[in-house]
Amino acid sequence: MIKRTLIFGLLLFSPMTISTVVAQELSQYSATRVMRANELAQDDKLAEAISLLESIHSSRDYDKAFIDRMLGVFYWQNEQIDLAIEHITAAVSSGLLEDEQAWHTQKMLADLLLGQQSYSSALKYYYPLIDNAPNEKLLQDIRLRVAQSHYQSKEWDNTLKALVELHKIKQPKVSTLSLKLGAELQLERWKAAIPTLKQIINLEPSEAKWWRQLVGMQLRIQDDKGALATLTLAKKQRIELSQTELRLLSQLYAKQGVPEQAARQVAQLDNAKTDLKLLREQATYWQQAKEWNKATYIWLEAAKQEPDYHWNAAQIMLQQQRYKQALSVLEKVPNREEQVALAKTRAFYKLNRLEEAIVQAKRANDIKPSNQAKSWIKYLNQLRRAHS
Repeated sequence: MIKRTLIFGLLLFSPMTISTVVAQELSQYSATRVMRANELAQDDKLAEAISLLESIHSSRDYDKAFIDRMLGVFYWQNEQIDLAIEHITAAVSSGLLEDEQAWHTQKMLADLLLGQQSYSSALKYYYPLIDNAPNEKLLQDIRLRVAQSHYQSKEWDNTLKALVELHKIKQPKVSTLSLKLGAELQLERWKAAIPTLKQIINLEPSEAKWWRQLVGMQLRIQDDKGALATLTLAKKQRIELSQTELRLLSQLYAKQGVPEQAARQVAQLDNAKTDLKLLREQATYWQQAKEWNKATYIWLEAAKQEPDYHWNAAQIMLQQQRYKQALSVLEKVPNREEQVALAKTRAFYKLNRLEEAIVQAKRANDIKPSNQAKSWIKYLNQLRRAHS
């Protein structure tokens, strides 16, 4: 319901206005009663003013139109909206009101209809007001209400057209850009929604929901680089990112070939030091970043929960020529007897411990005969003979 604090000042009848109309237009019969009704309204006696106006029976069409307008205003002030609409509609439809308040009367009718969610009817009265708006501020108001009416009617294309006209004469605000965004999303114009969201963020950078929507739009059109930039900037702007968003940020870093940053983002997640899946992700990213010490450390942390990850740590140690440490870790690897034996063969060989290397090569071949194991046995025996 329209609040009384929104009183349409230009439609309230001052003594001077009434006197002018009396002198120029109204019949003497109607004028006397209209003036008395206006005095009653001025004294907050709306019910009496309305009753008096309703009792007037004039044969003159102009009298009827003027009284209908006055009744509409009084009914509106009295919060009887349906009756206000009924009388103002009659006044406007008469076409007889041509005074300086005629434009405002029609706007009041359109506003009342908008407030009652009669959007199509409101638009019928708003559009004719555009070409002869008294000033730019009122034109901006009409353009806005046209856009709102189309939006509420789910007329998305017309909403966007109305907003284009509004933004030609008025700087975009979050409220109007939100209407634009809503229409674009309804029309599934994802690419068009992205610059709209960026405009909103420029105006309201501390509101997390706009950042989230922008990331969602960028992911929808498979702009991973854009989504990464948005999330990174949001974080710099101190927008609190959820666990899901931090996880997404790490994945986007990884996709863009920045595994070090991916690992750092995962490390910021809750339970990053204890959750096995998160430990595995961190170790994998550090390994991709060739941060071998960090990768080894995280694999060993994961191995406290899942011993098989000792194998991952040992592989890095062998690669980094840390053979003694690798042998110690290989002792803790379960269920990979053949692979462990071959890995130990390599480590013992690199440490020039040929006898132990041959033992491990033979053990690997006993577990599962393979060309690799046989090649090691042959090579190591030749080497032993050469040394002897």
